[in-house]
Amino acid sequence: MSMPRILIVEDEPVVAMSLRRHLTTWGYHVVGQAVRGEQAVVLAKEFEPDLVLMDIQLVGDIDGIEAASQIRAQSDAAVIFLTGYSDSKMFARARITEPYGYLIKPVLPKDLLHTIETALQRRARERGSGKMNSA
Repeated sequence: MSMPRILIVEDEPVVAMSLRRHLTTWGYHVVGQAVRGEQAVVLAKEFEPDLVLMDIQLVGDIDGIEAASQIRAQSDAAVIFLTGYSDSKMFARARITEPYGYLIKPVLPKDLLHTIETALQRRARERGSGKMNSA
């Protein structure tokens, strides 16, 4: 069985580095890292990750929610949102993309790990049953 492939989309270098370190320690393969939503869409198409850790607030023309919507339209990658903001309007927008998780930063490593494991398990189950999420 191959290691799950994860794309990190985070515009804060310290947070991105911490995420990468945790993921590799846990045995995941980080296929790429993006700081802009547009870049995330391109990298997701190129690397076909199993999971995308997506910051909602990104620099650039599209935010993480729009990037996730575009990624989900072209693939079955699981998306977990990471955000420092938890207002209800943003959460309502994020829910439309059918994310596999939504975590408020700062995230405890064990919470991140459990959310990733749950998302990957759900994705595997949905792929096995032939069900694809719509975005």
